[in-house]
Amino acid sequence: MRAGLFLAYWPWFTPEEQVELAVLADELGLDSVWVSEAWGQDAVSVLGLLAGKTDRVALGSGLFQIPARAPAATAMAAATLDVLSNGRFRLGLGVSGPQVSEGWYGVPFARPVARTREYVEIVRTALARRTLVHEGREYRVPLEGAKPLKLLAKPVQERIPVYLGAVGPKAVEQVGEIADGWLPFMLDPAHAGTLFEPLDRGLAKAGRTRADIDVAACTAMAVEPELDAARDAVRPWLAFYLGAMGSREKNFYVELAERAGHGDAARECQEAFLAGDRGRAAGALTPGLIDAMALATTPEALPERLAAFEAIGVDTLLAVPCGGDRPAVVRALAEATA
Repeated sequence: MRAGLFLAYWPWFTPEEQVELAVLADELGLDSVWVSEAWGQDAVSVLGLLAGKTDRVALGSGLFQIPARAPAATAMAAATLDVLSNGRFRLGLGVSGPQVSEGWYGVPFARPVARTREYVEIVRTALARRTLVHEGREYRVPLEGAKPLKLLAKPVQERIPVYLGAVGPKAVEQVGEIADGWLPFMLDPAHAGTLFEPLDRGLAKAGRTRADIDVAACTAMAVEPELDAARDAVRPWLAFYLGAMGSREKNFYVELAERAGHGDAARECQEAFLAGDRGRAAGALTPGLIDAMALATTPEALPERLAAFEAIGVDTLLAVPCGGDRPAVVRALAEATA
């Protein structure tokens, strides 16, 4: 199993930390470094910076938000980053959630699965430098009467791999059908079937197998001498996703916790967060929920925890370093997966 870093967005990591940890990952020989976006720092700019600071490690968007950009703009960004990184770029895409799509971008959160499929088709057409013509329900390029165009920039890679972030069963099934990689969040090895079953259905539908896709699972990670200290280190991250990444009516991560049997704690966390009490939200997380949705461990137990991910078919583990000494977490991950 390969290992990489998920360096999220500000304020979880400062720009200086993102550079420091990416350079460390490069030096330690980790597989990849991924940068995301919410409604603050964008991922394109930071990945461009990291492309100039690193030499070997792959760089991925985890994720570019689909409502943020026209598909052709995403293709331009992907081609640019692939050139700047000399062929190290991986394109991760996701629809985000209704709160971000509608509350920040002003884009209706409607038909996300169909929108993703068409978006990927357009991006791949553009990156292949074919004349861009697409007539679908979600997107139409070019508009009537306009001349179709072809991407001027030429990526280094013949085919930039496309990863999709997906949690809902229909979305995960589509990942199996069309994507080169899957970026599941908060994957619990003990309940992996909940997410892997639709993935396998999609793969079978497309005549593919697990060998045709990179399962790159993202998890918050803390390594401390005491287990409770490690759990405390990941609480703010989990509370933010359970509380803020979605609405009260629709939050993918709360639904995922419910399917794993931790619905009461997840709902309590969400209610406290939405009420403005982040401390109570983090405190509502039970040890069982934390252990199911994050990698909080002692140094001695780290190899066993990592082995559990590999055993269920995770190809690449992307860790969000948490705690007071984040470089130490990166070094522990590199050593344990060397």
